Amino acid sequence: MSIQTVGIIGAGTMGNGIAQACAVSGLQVVMVDISEAAVQKGIATVAGSLDRLIKKEKITAADKEAALARIQGSTSYEDLKKTQIVIEAATENHALKVKILQQIDALVAPEVILASNTSSISITQLAAATSRPDRFIGMHFFNPVPMMALVEIIRGLQTSDATHDAVKALAEALGKSPITVKNSPGFVVNRILVPMINEAFFVLAEGIATPEDIDAGMKLGCNQPIGPLALADMIGLDVCLAVMQVYLEEFGDSKYRACPLLKEMVAAGQLGRKTGRGVYTY
Repeated sequence: MSIQTVGIIGAGTMGNGIAQACAVSGLQVVMVDISEAAVQKGIATVAGSLDRLIKKEKITAADKEAALARIQGSTSYEDLKKTQIVIEAATENHALKVKILQQIDALVAPEVILASNTSSISITQLAAATSRPDRFIGMHFFNPVPMMALVEIIRGLQTSDATHDAVKALAEALGKSPITVKNSPGFVVNRILVPMINEAFFVLAEGIATPEDIDAGMKLGCNQPIGPLALADMIGLDVCLAVMQVYLEEFGDSKYRACPLLKEMVAAGQLGRKTGRGVYTY
C-alpha cells in the first residue's frame, strides 16, 4: 500500500507533532479534533515549531508554507475518508480510544490501516474492537515528535505482515528509525522508562535529594540528556500515573505501584509543563 494521505485524531502535543513530521516529509495530512479552537491551536503549534527550524536554518520559509499547506484541519471524521492510514493520538484512556476507533472503523474504507499512538494500552485488545484487526497496529511516536527519531511499531496478535511492512515504510519515509516490538504493556521503552520515573518520585518523596540533584545525578551519572523528574514534567504527570496504573493492573506485580507523591500531584492538577507546574514551575 502506498500511503499518501495520513489521518490524525487529536491536534494536541502528539497529534500536531505527527502532523508536522508527515507534512514536512511531503505527505498530505487530515488532522481532526473535537473543536475548531483545538484544531487551530494544533496548526499554530506546528507553525511555531517550523519557525524555530527556520531560525536554525534547517528549513526555508517556503518549506514552512508548503508543509502547512499540506495540513487540513477538521472537526469532521468524514474528512478522513480520503486517507490510507488513520493514526489515533487521543488521550491515554482505553474507553475513549475504543469509542474513537470504532467510529473511524465504521467510516473509512476496509483497506485503510488504523493505528494507535498509545504508550501503554494493548494493541491486541484495541484491534479486537474493530472490524479490521489484521489492519490494526501500534505506532508509538515519542515527544517531541519532530525531533525524536524513534517510532515503536507494535504488532498485535492479529496484525498482518502487510500492515506491519506498510507502517514500517511510512515511519522510514518520515525519517524515523522504527523498531518492531510485540504487544505487551508499555512495549519496550516505556516499560523501562516509566518505572524509572516512578522510582525517582519515591526518591524525592523520601527526601533523599532535591529534584535538581536527582535529575543532575541521572544526567551526569547515566549520561541521560534530561533527568527523570524534568522528563516527567515534559511527558505529563497524569500520563506517567496512567501508565503505571496500567502496568499494575496488567502484570499484577506490586513493583508497579505508583508513588503516592505522584498520585497527590496529579490530584492537585500539577501535571508538569502543560499546567505550568509539576515537579518544577514553568
